[in-house]
Amino acid sequence: MNYQQAHYLMGAAELKQLPAEDGIEVAFAGRSNAGKSSALNALTQQKALARVSKTPGRTQLINLFGLTEGRRIVDLPGYGYAKVSLEMKARWQATLSKYLLQRRCLKGLVLVMDIRHPLKDTDQQMVQWAAERGLALHCLLSKADKLSRMEQNKSLFAVQKALKNLGDTASVQVFSAHAGIGLDALRARMDGWYAEESSEL
Repeated sequence: MNYQQAHYLMGAAELKQLPAEDGIEVAFAGRSNAGKSSALNALTQQKALARVSKTPGRTQLINLFGLTEGRRIVDLPGYGYAKVSLEMKARWQATLSKYLLQRRCLKGLVLVMDIRHPLKDTDQQMVQWAAERGLALHCLLSKADKLSRMEQNKSLFAVQKALKNLGDTASVQVFSAHAGIGLDALRARMDGWYAEESSEL
C-alpha cells in the first residue's frame, strides 16, 4: 500500500455521519500527546496530514483519510487528560466505543502509547474493546528515541506480557516518528489488514 497517497476525506462528529461500511478501515487511537498525529504523518510521509498540537485533545472528530478505493485510515479523537469538559470526555468515550464495537468495515486498530507510560487506564479500555470485538490490535510504543535500547526492550516485553492472553490478535512494537524507528513494521502490519478482503474473495 502506498501510504504517501493518503488524503483527507472528511471529519465526523457522530457515527451516523460516516460513509457506508464498505471496504476496509484501519483506525489509529491514543491518549492525547501520545504521538498519534506524528505517527500518522510519519507513516504517510506528509508533514501535516494529521494536525500535531502541543495542546492535548486537538483531534475532536473522527477524521477519515483515503488511500485507494475502499481503503481508509481513521484518526480517532485523542483521549486521556485533554483539557475538555467531563461531558465532552464522556461523549468522546461513547463515540469511540460504538465505533470500535460496531463499525463492521474496521479491520484493525493501531493503539499509540508513549513507551515511557504504556497501558494507562484509558489505553487498557481500548484494549478491552478490541478484545470484546475480536479486533486485530497493533500497539505502537511511541517516542522510543527518548529511551535507551535496554529501556525500550523492557517496556516492550512488559506490554507483550500484558497482552499475552489476546494471542495472535495483538502485536506490539517500538516506534519513533522522529527517528523513523519501526515504520516498516507498521506498514507491513497495516498491509496485511488491507489485504484481508482480497484474500477472502
